[in-house]
Amino acid sequence: MMSKKKNKAKEESEKEINVDTSKETSNETTIKEINLDFKDKYIRLYSEFENYRKRTAREKIDIITNASENVLKEIIPVLDDFERAITNNEKVEDLSIIKEGFELIHNKMYKTLTNQGLKPMDSIGKSFDPDIHEAITKIPAPKNKMKGKVIDVIEKGYTLNEKVIRFAKVVIGE
Repeated sequence: MMSKKKNKAKEESEKEINVDTSKETSNETTIKEINLDFKDKYIRLYSEFENYRKRTAREKIDIITNASENVLKEIIPVLDDFERAITNNEKVEDLSIIKEGFELIHNKMYKTLTNQGLKPMDSIGKSFDPDIHEAITKIPAPKNKMKGKVIDVIEKGYTLNEKVIRFAKVVIGE
C-alpha cells in the first residue's frame, strides 16, 4: 500500500511539474509576444520620428531660401522705376525734374521697406548706446550737455521688427 501511495504521490508531483512547465512555456510565449509587440511599436515610432525630423529640416531649408521672396516682389517695382528714370534722364535737361523723380523713387522704396518692418534709428542728440551704435570717432562736444551723446550720424542704423540689423555709425562728443 505504501508503495501505491508513493507511486500515486510521485505521479501527482510529476503532473504538477508538467502543469507548471506548460504554464511557464505559456508565460514565456506571452512575454515574447508582448516584447515583439513593443519592439514593433518602438520601431514604428522611431521611423515616424525620423520622417518628421527630415520633413521639418526640409521645410526649414525651404523657408530660409524663400524668406526674402515677398520683400523682393515689393522691391522689383522700385527697380523698374529706377530703370525708367535712367532712360528718361538721358532726354531731360531740367535738373529739378530729375531731382523730383529721384525723391519719388526714394519715397516709394522707403515706404516699401517700412511696410516690411524696417525702421531707421534716430540717434542725434541721444546718449551713446553700444547696443545700437558704433562709434567711429570722438570730437570735442560743442556744449557740456552733449558729452557722451551722439553729435553726428555717418551711417543710419536700422531695426527690423525691433532687432538691430545695422548699427548706426556715429560721432560722439567728449
